[in-house]
Amino acid sequence: MGIDPALGTLLAANLFDDPKLRSAHIVGGFWPLPEEIDIRPLLHALHDRRQRICLPVTGRRGHPLTFHEWHPETELSTGRFGTSHPDGARLVPDLLLMPLLGFDRQGTRLGYGGGYYDRTIAALPGAWRYGCAFAAQEFDSLPSGPYDAPLHAVATELGLRHFG
Repeated sequence: MGIDPALGTLLAANLFDDPKLRSAHIVGGFWPLPEEIDIRPLLHALHDRRQRICLPVTGRRGHPLTFHEWHPETELSTGRFGTSHPDGARLVPDLLLMPLLGFDRQGTRLGYGGGYYDRTIAALPGAWRYGCAFAAQEFDSLPSGPYDAPLHAVATELGLRHFG
């Protein structure tokens, strides 16, 4: 799959005015890895709209992610698995933007296998869950386990789809 930086700008345009995102007090985003869709245009646009943004820190295996406040001028530290995160104040997001390997038409999310987002979702049951992906990452159906919470929506460069 070719990774065009402009695709993140399209995702941002598709998601920016969604009512759930617009009303979120604290948005938990992520700093994209090279193979993930680039949501940085969205993070900057949300910051410009004066929404609070936080990024995840991957802690010890078996624990949920923690989130720390991010601003465009924030210096990032290198975390586990090549991730990047701020060292700012710890925040609790009420909306999550999540990377994924794949998603299906029922809102099932295929993650990276560490269970960090599964534990995070369990710890934040009221948080709205958006998957952020390339449209090419969609599957007809994916397996789902007892700890898998479906996404509320998926944003791609082609549009925004809500589930259930």
